[in-house]
Amino acid sequence: GALLALSKPAGLPVLGRPGDLSLDALLPALRQRLGLTADLHVVKAPAREYSGLVLLSSCYHTTKKLQQFFTNARQKGQYPATYRAVTVGVPAEVEGEICTGLCWQQQGDRAMVRGCQWAGGTGDTPGSAEGCVLQVVPVPAPGRRSLARKDVKITLTRYRVLSTVGGCALLQLQPRTAFPEQLQVHLTLLLCPALGDHEHSSHVGRVLGVPFFLTPETSPTRTQILDEDLLSRLGLSPRQLHHLPLHIHLQELMLP
Repeated sequence: GALLALSKPAGLPVLGRPGDLSLDALLPALRQRLGLTADLHVVKAPAREYSGLVLLSSCYHTTKKLQQFFTNARQKGQYPATYRAVTVGVPAEVEGEICTGLCWQQQGDRAMVRGCQWAGGTGDTPGSAEGCVLQVVPVPAPGRRSLARKDVKITLTRYRVLSTVGGCALLQLQPRTAFPEQLQVHLTLLLCPALGDHEHSSHVGRVLGVPFFLTPETSPTRTQILDEDLLSRLGLSPRQLHHLPLHIHLQELMLP
């Protein structure tokens, strides 16, 4: 019918600047190749860094109906999207929930994004601001005022360990809320950052092999560090690590 599903590789953005490679830029060629008469719209797609399911529709009304369904499902306490992640480290509990406040914060400064003038920001994602480097940080105990001003959003992810090997784990992740980089931050709070997370993995440190959480202010962003055994199993050298993609994959979508 009107729906089309495909699998997106990690690193491909949904939207991009004119002339850049993006999912949106590929849709006209895909429509022509499939011989469709109507334009294709993106119903649901994982973030740029993620791989996995992309749901497309050739019917505008179907697109809007399904997008509203995903929003309503989360508000009703359902989990319409299921992800898989490979983590460096194994959670202490086999299953559970991660619930924390999240906000955008200026890197190297505790001031939140309301202190900057943004250009092109929409929804939960601020636009770029000259001189400001942003990161998503956890706020374990947000105040009522910050929640009321929507400086901070309460986020929730349900997780389950599917298998483990060699100090790594395969997790099922089901976000109840939608916030940029939510899954990466929640995995660092489990002290098990996603494999290939070069943005947040530096927030998990180790002393005598025991992991602990480092605040973003004290742990600058860097390429993920892996031990020699894991590097060997991946067939990578330390110089190749920055090419390692983020191992978070949109596995399943629930439809009405």
